Amino acid sequence: MFCLQNRLISGLLGIFSVYSGDKAICQIILKGELPMNLYEAVKGTVKPRMAAEHYGLKVKHSGMTCCPFHNDRNPSLKLNEDYYYCFGCGAHGDVIDLTAKLLGVGNYEAAKRLVTDFGISNSDGSNVMKRVPKHPLLKEYQRMYKLCFGALTDYLHLLEEWKQKYAPESLEADMDERFVEACMAINTVEYLVDLLMYSSRDEQADMVTNLIADGTIERVVSRLLKASKEEAADGAEPAGN
Repeated sequence: MFCLQNRLISGLLGIFSVYSGDKAICQIILKGELPMNLYEAVKGTVKPRMAAEHYGLKVKHSGMTCCPFHNDRNPSLKLNEDYYYCFGCGAHGDVIDLTAKLLGVGNYEAAKRLVTDFGISNSDGSNVMKRVPKHPLLKEYQRMYKLCFGALTDYLHLLEEWKQKYAPESLEADMDERFVEACMAINTVEYLVDLLMYSSRDEQADMVTNLIADGTIERVVSRLLKASKEEAADGAEPAGN
């Protein structure tokens, strides 16, 4: 049985020595430097309403518009200062999430598109997009690969356990949120793990860079640590071999 408490604390945190406490991934040190400031620059410049209007949505003065993510006849998507939320389908997120969904691309590509379309630059006028080396130095690349592979495989094991452990006993029974999360995420995570294992080196390098840069690994690690604390609080049994 996948024992979350021991495996996450000793295994995950042992591998992810750059991760500290409940904060996001602290720093992935690279000579070429991943564009971790890209997202801050975009979100500090472009508001959800600006992106929505730029990419074709007609927004009312109140900040409401018809949601493009479901069949919405009456405006139900609210564009707030820092996030959007649909009262109809529940879609939500920040300006990068919104752009990614509107354009049908990943968050990293959406952020780069916003930089281009809105002419975002650093305070000194330099381009906010720093060049990410396609082939990082071997040592740093191996560390990043372990970070991504370890987080995703741990999350996959957790989802597999949840899918069995929290499956409803009948169709009428309420579904545990962990079972729902497992059903929604397990295929995607399994696919990402397969790509990391079987893709070419070039594809792996690009994938690792994007997984870290778009915040995917940060969110996975945060989710694992949260789950670990929840199990510890619920009195989870100590790990066995």
